[in-house]
Amino acid sequence: MELIFEASVGVLLPFLGTGCGAATVFFLRRQPGKRLERFFLGFAAGVMIAASVWSLLIPSIEMAQKTALPAWLPAVTGFLGGVAVLVLLDEAIRHLHPERAGRSMLLLAVTLHNIPEGMAVGVVMAGMLRDPVAIPFAEALALSVGIAIQNFPEGAIISAPLSAAGMHRRRAFLYGVLSGVVEPIGALLTILLTALVTPALPYILAFAAGAMIYVVAQELIPEMQADGDGKTGVLGVACGFAVMMLLDVALGG
Repeated sequence: MELIFEASVGVLLPFLGTGCGAATVFFLRRQPGKRLERFFLGFAAGVMIAASVWSLLIPSIEMAQKTALPAWLPAVTGFLGGVAVLVLLDEAIRHLHPERAGRSMLLLAVTLHNIPEGMAVGVVMAGMLRDPVAIPFAEALALSVGIAIQNFPEGAIISAPLSAAGMHRRRAFLYGVLSGVVEPIGALLTILLTALVTPALPYILAFAAGAMIYVVAQELIPEMQADGDGKTGVLGVACGFAVMMLLDVALGG
């Protein structure tokens, strides 16, 4: 029961981060400036890069080392599989980028990129439930906390512009919250599916890492450099990477 409670906490934390970010619409008088948005996008990218390495790829390799397979095989094939699936998904929705289709498309873009984040949390929590020694709760919690931190500005990026455009603050808050609903849903579904395919967990961890890295390279990095000022975004990447590394080493170590 204790492991189930810990997994529930880990699943809900990222969604709480999105909700808290969306709630800033009740306190802010104007939407975040472009420079702050670029920093937040870079911060999210840094968190996702670090999480992909420490919380997904390294555990995938460590699990594979306990099998007869080459340790690199699940990590490499799963990672490339995650990238490939996101490429196909992006081909289906590539005309829905926020700068081309307005704030409603920004909501959709953020929601879609929350899917691999929820999946990443789900596979780590599933790994913890399967083998608490290989993936202790502290290490799994580090991923959830890191994603929750980077979800905070995402919630604000959705709700604040909608409110500034004339939408009622409660409705803008609701849209911000809804953008994060897919994370706990995706995490729970992933946990349930992973329980059915436990031997494939190293591949699934790497798959989630590939999906997250694709989102970083395809969505976040281009967005943070859209106005030609990439330095603010790069600073955000460094800060996000450092924070996630600190969380993972401090909590996981």
